Amino acid sequence: MKSFPENIQGVLFDLDGTLLDSAPDLFAALKLQCEEMQVAVPAYEAVREVVSRGSRAILRCAFPDIDDHALAALVPRYLEIYQAVMADHTHPFDGVDELLLALESQGIAWGIVTNKPGFLTDDLVVRIDWARRAAAVVSGDTLPVKKPDPAPVLLACERAGLDPARCLFVGDDRRDVMAGAAAGLYTVAVRWGYLDGGDPQQWNADLVIDHPSELTRRLKVPA
Repeated sequence: MKSFPENIQGVLFDLDGTLLDSAPDLFAALKLQCEEMQVAVPAYEAVREVVSRGSRAILRCAFPDIDDHALAALVPRYLEIYQAVMADHTHPFDGVDELLLALESQGIAWGIVTNKPGFLTDDLVVRIDWARRAAAVVSGDTLPVKKPDPAPVLLACERAGLDPARCLFVGDDRRDVMAGAAAGLYTVAVRWGYLDGGDPQQWNADLVIDHPSELTRRLKVPA
């Protein structure tokens, strides 16, 4: 495990499950699609656990028996519905707003590296009024590869003018830890997110935290 970096320049975050609790709107979109197709709506808890894996995993909760080709055909409509509702109930997790404000007050840049498609990421970041605050936003289709590949993390550092060795990467999925570590950042796994059914303690992150305030204290910035 790495030592906590000194003179932190920036903190990069995963989006869904780390900064934002977006599961309610991801589920709402699935519910609407199920109603359109007159199929049973799966349990919210089952959907929430897989939202980090993307739209196909979410749809698979409602359509467990169709083949992959048929499932893929449902994705465009799901994303269309989701884009219409994606800011209705999505909100920052408890303590996130305070952490971001604390970073900004100390001149520490923050950015987003997500596997969410760019057209959704860009729209959502605007709707929650983060577009002018984030130093960099890299989405799942910005490059030909996505997390756990380190390239999107390195691109975010480049766009924000950050030295990876002086940055943190924070996420709620093993892929976040893998991408951040491979890019040379100090990695932080969070327990409050979706976790994809995993245990953050087993992901070899440099630090595991239960609440954003723990990171604020580690960074020694006022909340």
